[in-house]
Amino acid sequence: MVKDTEVNMMHGAGGEVMGELLQTLTAFKNNNAGGIGLESLDDGSTFEIGGKTVVLTTDGHVVKPLFFPGGDIGRIAVSGTINDLSVMGARPIALTCGMVIEEGFPIENLQKIVESMDKALGEVGAAVITGDTKVVERGSLDGIAINTAGVGVIDHYVIRDKSLKPGDKIIVSGTIGDHGMAIITYREGFDLGEQLKSDVAPLWKMIEGAIKAGGDGAIHAMKDPTRGGFAACINEMARKAGVKVVVHEEDMPIRESVASAGALLGILKRRTLCLPH
Repeated sequence: MVKDTEVNMMHGAGGEVMGELLQTLTAFKNNNAGGIGLESLDDGSTFEIGGKTVVLTTDGHVVKPLFFPGGDIGRIAVSGTINDLSVMGARPIALTCGMVIEEGFPIENLQKIVESMDKALGEVGAAVITGDTKVVERGSLDGIAINTAGVGVIDHYVIRDKSLKPGDKIIVSGTIGDHGMAIITYREGFDLGEQLKSDVAPLWKMIEGAIKAGGDGAIHAMKDPTRGGFAACINEMARKAGVKVVVHEEDMPIRESVASAGALLGILKRRTLCLPH
């Protein structure tokens, strides 16, 4: 097999190809400050301050289109970072926000994005406390790119993505494919309104409830399925834990609207378990 010599779009889509790129991006010799370090490739890393375990994560966000049914790049940026903290069992506290904005970007759209970010932050009681802005030449960027970093505190116990155990049940936080299909169809010119919209949201409140309800250590592993979706996420978790995960297609929770759109675009060959709109 000949390895790629240049970065291409597949390197950002998850799976084995992205894994090869990560080997380069994470080749730091000193990458652990006393907790869970970069080499673990988890959703974030930990370190200790004043007897408290702190989780730190960072993520870059680009999406096309910037606005879509159910959300926008601002909601994605905040939700993605908050969820990376949350799946490690950390209560989100503070975020940073770095924006790279293309010359000519409408101020009105920027205001909408910031308002969307603020709303998502308010849903979990977190805040953006510092940031940075850069403006680049017209035509050198698809409007705007956002980087967010987040800090959270472990109040209960650290949750890893590599700790699946035989007999564990896989629980998803909602129906599968809503976000990706909403973006794809809207990008291709299909505006299906309320029938097909993104479910992007910060999930800390739900995860916190599950942690408290389950008791100490009840949740063995958790991960935020972003790049590559559910399939890439569950494969990575299984590989890290050294276990096999069996998924029954008929048990996959997929909305009827998502399944229909997927079949229309040739993404789904047949329908799985379909839920009402």
